[in-house]
Amino acid sequence: MMTKQVKTIWFILIATALIRLITLALYPLMDTTEARYGEMARIMVETGNWLTPQFDYGVPFWGKPPLFTWMSSLGIEVFGLNEFAVRFPHWLAGVAVILVVARFANKHNVNALIASLVIATSAVFSISAGAVMTDMALTLSMAIAMIGFYQCWHGSTKAGLLGFFGIALGLLAKGPLIIVLIGLSLVPWIILNYGVKNGIALFIKRVPILKGIVIISVIALPWYLMAENATPGFLNYFIVGEHFQRFMVSGWEGDLYGKAHNEVKGMIWLFWIYAAAPWSIILPILAWRSRKEKQDTIKRNSDLKSYLFFWMISPMILFTLSGNILPAYVLPGIPALGLLVSLLTFKKFIKWVSISASLIPILLIAALIFIQFGKTEQKSDKDMMKHVNLNNPIYYLNKKSFSGQFYSQGKVKVFNKINEEVLKEMPIQLIATDKEIAQFKEDKNISCNLVFSSKNKRSLYHCRTAS
Repeated sequence: MMTKQVKTIWFILIATALIRLITLALYPLMDTTEARYGEMARIMVETGNWLTPQFDYGVPFWGKPPLFTWMSSLGIEVFGLNEFAVRFPHWLAGVAVILVVARFANKHNVNALIASLVIATSAVFSISAGAVMTDMALTLSMAIAMIGFYQCWHGSTKAGLLGFFGIALGLLAKGPLIIVLIGLSLVPWIILNYGVKNGIALFIKRVPILKGIVIISVIALPWYLMAENATPGFLNYFIVGEHFQRFMVSGWEGDLYGKAHNEVKGMIWLFWIYAAAPWSIILPILAWRSRKEKQDTIKRNSDLKSYLFFWMISPMILFTLSGNILPAYVLPGIPALGLLVSLLTFKKFIKWVSISASLIPILLIAALIFIQFGKTEQKSDKDMMKHVNLNNPIYYLNKKSFSGQFYSQGKVKVFNKINEEVLKEMPIQLIATDKEIAQFKEDKNISCNLVFSSKNKRSLYHCRTAS
């Protein structure tokens, strides 16, 4: 029979998941990340090219492997072209993360319910579960790999193969980054607990390396080879540019698809504090208070605790010296955070753990209300696209938006000095800022009437040659 506290935890966990599920369809894809990746999925379905994600028609996207695009594309195939379709597969990936971790927790006498609650109600997880990004697929891959390798180390060769499957999945989710993250987790843990020499010997003895290489070669390697063959230059850009220059060079100018971020080095730790909230604050409190418990209780699962600790901080270690970072980069360590909090939550702490978790559903509802009252129009051109005629020419002056591409089903184009033959197509629908349209009318002797004024500084005009 469930206690009142257990019922409360189940209620918060289910409410968080359902609120996030319901909200998937309630706000538009916003520029630039979600709209860009959503548009790539739309193009994949339209063109039937499932090998190479496309940044625009005929422009290969070399920045990431295709798993996240495949996920959203499958959503479009099942549910049609809408926000729910492109987000739902990423929500499912979040659910899969929780299920994988809960199963592992049950095997190791860890409270699976609390671990699941912590993961689901971490700020970055609750947002990312349902966002069109690469990070949830990477987090699922990391969870599978880390759980597989831990069980492999403690006697299950079959679980070792699962670990390599997680690596293969990660290579399709975000690339070689998965290998680095796992290395930053396993290497210090093995050295700390077993020493260098003995650790290496045990790793070779216990981990099915050759079979693992075969798994990776069968699942992930073919796509890399086919992608390079389809668009030569991919491997150089992706391996060297995206995996070295992007993270080591602040403001990296080699980015083909946007502008590199330029944060202060070490900022990833500050990102973790608020991205993993409220548990980034609660974890050290639990760790301190657990010191007062009996020594045999503290020592219980000490091997697992150190494993989870290095897993949790591996993203921060990796990105400490990088300026090109985002808060979502801490996400692969969140499953470990959930398990750690669960291990440190003794019965007398459960009540205020559940109280802390209850903040997230409230914040999700508040965020939705905030978004619905005007903020979406500043970040998305969905409302503007409702006022265009898709059968007539639609142009952005100088630069188009990804949300405009998605909601026009790829019909929008760009008007600039390079393609002035567009003037021959008059009348046209033109999207521009007030300053741009004023200069445009003066330079080209064009007459434009305002059709729709947006809060994102650009408006829709109907333009024709001045009489």
